[in-house]
Amino acid sequence: MAAPVIGARLKRRLYRGGRPGRLMRVWNRLDAWWFARGPARPPQAAVLEVRGRASGRVRTVPLAVADVGGREHLVSMLGPGAGWVRDVAAAGGRAVLHRGGRRRDVVLEPVPAEERVPVLRRYVAVAPGARPHLGVGPDASDDELRRLAAAVPVFRVVPVEDR
Repeated sequence: MAAPVIGARLKRRLYRGGRPGRLMRVWNRLDAWWFARGPARPPQAAVLEVRGRASGRVRTVPLAVADVGGREHLVSMLGPGAGWVRDVAAAGGRAVLHRGGRRRDVVLEPVPAEERVPVLRRYVAVAPGARPHLGVGPDASDDELRRLAAAVPVFRVVPVEDR
């Protein structure tokens, strides 16, 4: 049982203050490349492109997609202060999603907190690396996920052509 605790502590240290450190920035770039172009992409892997709110440059971030009810959802394991969440807000929700070898223009719509529990349940199942940041595992109760829902941003992915 000590290994998961050590892993969780290490993961939190790599994202001190809710931001990736130098090592994780490099790792995230590798993940973004692999998720967008690699030959053996995990099915839940995606890369989000969004224009930076301050720099105006396109930023990429590797994310896990939680498919619930036939819809794709993105969750911020680092909370509302994560750079990509703030960039999406500044961009009016507009972004580009790379998944499964496809590139799509999308709009990210915030999911109300009362609708987040099924998405969070699926997310912790498909994104084990997020569990230390969220403080819950795949066996979390609905009550634990409801408490978490108020603090963790969740977005519904809407293809631009569906709007």
